[in-house]
Amino acid sequence: MKKVVGIFGGSFNPVHRGHIMLAQYLSQHSHLDEVWLTLSPQNPLKQSKELLDDTHRLAMLNLAVEGIDGVEVCDIELSMPRPSYTINTLETLSKKYPQYQFNIVIGGDNWNLFDRWRDYRRIIDEYGVVVYPRPGYELNPVNDKNVEIVSAPLADVSSTEIRQAIAEGNNVENLLPQPVWEYIKANNLYK
Repeated sequence: MKKVVGIFGGSFNPVHRGHIMLAQYLSQHSHLDEVWLTLSPQNPLKQSKELLDDTHRLAMLNLAVEGIDGVEVCDIELSMPRPSYTINTLETLSKKYPQYQFNIVIGGDNWNLFDRWRDYRRIIDEYGVVVYPRPGYELNPVNDKNVEIVSAPLADVSSTEIRQAIAEGNNVENLLPQPVWEYIKANNLYK
């Protein structure tokens, strides 16, 4: 039986406690054996004007997952053509790691526009989708054996709000893993 790995993609700009809490929860309380936080260099559905350099975001991800069982960092998209399309990432990972079965992990906000994703039906049919709740987004029941709605704890925090708070000089230490907060301060990021 193949290990099932959840691919939790994002710009992680910056990675915060909500991301880590969700990844840990899914690796411990769902059918996923591991969760790989997969750094996206460019989301084709988002503007990238506030996107921090890949090197900084990858460094913060590595700091955030240090010592956490079942949660890893995946940087495969950094070596792939841009923009990043999930179907290409899943195909590349499946070729590179044939010993694993991959599912994608997305929030309810993304699920509501999932039909806009490239080859979304193939993603569902060939890989599977794990959908977690997001505050403010209603999740309708899904009748598809390859889509699982999980009742993970809600974290009402966003990277956008964290960046804004830092730019305004507010302390967001409680929203970030401690090593990530230290990294942001040391490198004077998001000012």
